[in-house]
Amino acid sequence: MPIRNRFHELKDEITAWRRDFHAHPELMFDTHRTAGIVANKLRAFGCDEVVEGIGRTGVVGVIKGRSDSSGRVIGLRADMDALPIEEATGLDYASTKPGKMHACGHDGHTAMLLGAAQYLAETRKFDGTCIVIFQPAEEGGGGGRVMCEDGLMERFGIQEVYGMHNWPGRDQGTFAIRPGPFFAATDLLDIRFEGRGGHAAKPHDTIDPVVMASQAVQALQTIASRNADPTEQMVVSITSVETSSKTFNVIPQEVHLLGTVRTLSQELRDLAEKRVSAICNGIAAAFGGSVTVRYERNYPVMVNHVEETDHAARAAQAVAGTCEEAPLIMGGEDFAYMLEERPGAYILVGNGDTAMVHHPEYNFNDEIIPHGCSWWVEIVEQRMPASE
Repeated sequence: MPIRNRFHELKDEITAWRRDFHAHPELMFDTHRTAGIVANKLRAFGCDEVVEGIGRTGVVGVIKGRSDSSGRVIGLRADMDALPIEEATGLDYASTKPGKMHACGHDGHTAMLLGAAQYLAETRKFDGTCIVIFQPAEEGGGGGRVMCEDGLMERFGIQEVYGMHNWPGRDQGTFAIRPGPFFAATDLLDIRFEGRGGHAAKPHDTIDPVVMASQAVQALQTIASRNADPTEQMVVSITSVETSSKTFNVIPQEVHLLGTVRTLSQELRDLAEKRVSAICNGIAAAFGGSVTVRYERNYPVMVNHVEETDHAARAAQAVAGTCEEAPLIMGGEDFAYMLEERPGAYILVGNGDTAMVHHPEYNFNDEIIPHGCSWWVEIVEQRMPASE
């Protein structure tokens, strides 16, 4: 079935919700306003149960079908949080909060899942139970992990779980997915080289941490180019270099590096952690300094389950006519935690020719709202067809 006519009727209303969320972005777990609106709307739609405070500020709605002979319970997840970015769109509904912006489209994800929840609560043309999940803190806070630790899957009996993300550069309303590893593990580097500071005119009396750090920035690239199998994917990026001195004639005592390592397998993740430590310690020892390396394992690899990927693709084909194979993505996604708990899949929906996510000029494309809403509904009705 193509886009549901009901979503053409609801599009202006859902767009208004989305733009309200856009104008009032909230970060991490501080999604109190957004979560409150979501919970109130779910109650107004007639959800059988609405629970707040799962994973601190997450919201869960329960929608029961006309029957429950299948015993199947399917979860649908959308993220609610924004980013610490200064918006530069000039929109009349632009962020009203300085330094905060919905630069990833979570406002659209939340609005589309609300639209689907309204439809499912109205029609209930399925046999089983649908759980709609509104998650905080996807952008670095691990809200998906926190919701799972709070008993999300067990409390609501979820058997399968599905997620969606808009994707700039992909044709508006088209879908793409892939089985297996899809989004990368995103580990964090925090490295401090310490030497002996001194006057820039007398470097021989110092142990220069700038030289150590500079060597490390270059040498860490050899993990991908000389240690990892070249047919595997790995990205090592040093993203910040800061010294303890801010003047032109002082060799500092310390240099602080921040960065990220992105991999698509547990083996490469283990390799990267081992080599980062070995390289940095070797450089520090060679120059007579010291180093502290903190390698933090952040979001795991997001792995789509094969059977559920097929279900998600069929639902996309029903809505858009086709569903393409998505490329591997080296960005991270904390839906990975939910896919470690239950079988499921994550799909991309095209946002059209817009700025990329995490850019100050990005904006969610409201024209894809009927497509996203229809996909959510299609998943539920295909996986839990109503009894005749």
